[in-house]
Amino acid sequence: MSSPSLRAQLLRRKPVSAMVEETGAQTDGGALARRIGPVQLMGLGIGATIGTGIFFVLGTAVPEAGPAVVVSFVLAAVTAGSTALCYAELASTIPVAGSSYSYAYATLGEVVAYVVGWCLVLEYAVSAAAVSVGWSEYLDALLDDTVGLRIPDALSAAPGAGGVVNLPAIVLVVLCASLLVRGASESARANAVMVGLKVLVLLFFAAIASSAFDADNYTPFAPTGVGGIGIAAASIFFSFIGLDAVSTAGEEVRDPRRTLPLAIIGSLVVVTTVYLLVAVAAVGAQPPARFEGQDAGLAAILEQVTGSRWPAIVLAAGAVVSIFSVTLVVLYGQTRILFAMSRDGLIPSLFSRVGRRTLTPVRGTVATALFVGVLAGLVPLDFLVDLTSMGTLVAFTVVSIGVMVLRRTQPDLPRGFRVPGYPVVPLLSIAFCLYLVSGLPGVTYALFAGWLAIAAVVYVGYARSHSRLRTPR
Repeated sequence: MSSPSLRAQLLRRKPVSAMVEETGAQTDGGALARRIGPVQLMGLGIGATIGTGIFFVLGTAVPEAGPAVVVSFVLAAVTAGSTALCYAELASTIPVAGSSYSYAYATLGEVVAYVVGWCLVLEYAVSAAAVSVGWSEYLDALLDDTVGLRIPDALSAAPGAGGVVNLPAIVLVVLCASLLVRGASESARANAVMVGLKVLVLLFFAAIASSAFDADNYTPFAPTGVGGIGIAAASIFFSFIGLDAVSTAGEEVRDPRRTLPLAIIGSLVVVTTVYLLVAVAAVGAQPPARFEGQDAGLAAILEQVTGSRWPAIVLAAGAVVSIFSVTLVVLYGQTRILFAMSRDGLIPSLFSRVGRRTLTPVRGTVATALFVGVLAGLVPLDFLVDLTSMGTLVAFTVVSIGVMVLRRTQPDLPRGFRVPGYPVVPLLSIAFCLYLVSGLPGVTYALFAGWLAIAAVVYVGYARSHSRLRTPR
């Protein structure tokens, strides 16, 4: 039998039926177990989304849009919602681990799926490391406010940021990895508790800030016009990007065709509601001009309203819990994407070997934690943050394209959910994602090209010949 052409190898697709059959099957490395319920799954989506963004985003978004920032939140939510609806359809049709990597493999072919997989690895690793660094800063502030103790600079910052090692960031990654190794359902339960706490903290902020609500703060409503509202929406959008973490759990969810769409859409509704309550209360409690350059804006607003420092302690504690939850879910999502790629033969089998007792990819989780821990502890990540946005937007775009491709190529597949307003909704999602990509700085494109060059070398040298879809010689 002759070898397939290079084009055929690059475009070979993994049948949806084969993906579904693999779930729960005892493959070479073992199988994941369906132990996560709908409430726990929704908690994963909320936990990955409500993080540091809402604690800081008003400081940049209000100066851009003025009081009309509440409209910017709605626009960002609509944009995230259009993508979330696309995720919901694909998740209900292809209920497996791997998120947009797996969806791309079924719709656009192996090479696109491989690129998306590398984008997701970049997005999740850099995001988890950067968030861990933020946790270190909040932990330091909380210790200072409560017991007057500060972590030495040498042990709380990377070498390029004035320290030797960011020890708290490494500790956070180790704690999250230890919890993930114990099991997916255990991790989901712990995350649900943390999600409840951080939502309560934000609702607490909204309630206290609303007591000082002044309608005059909303005039003029849109001083920078429609353009300012759009710019603010683009910056706010990144407070919603954790929603794709829900789909990485597709292989560990009970009744996935029903549960996945409900959890994705439910997470978006909860997150949007909390964000709007916080935004409306914050702008009502403080003139828009004060937001610019304001550090720890939510804590500052509560301090102004109450005349006390205790709000800073409450907000810092909420941020510590919030960031722990985000790191936990991001690490979880990355290990499941690597699990799917490894099972397909595109990366080494280490990442798809499942522990007999825990039914989790133990070795892959440890390897992922080591990589993220090194980034968090030793690398200043400021210049890499935009790479997270690039990877996310590429994945979002592919998912929206994948919905349309699968509708055309396999219209009779069972779907637990269908995107309403098709094809307008997927097209709007693609358009807005491309708009946001166009606004990223040139250095991000250069770094992203370098990352894809590494991916190409690995594909040619390893993945192409080890793929389970290769034609036997």
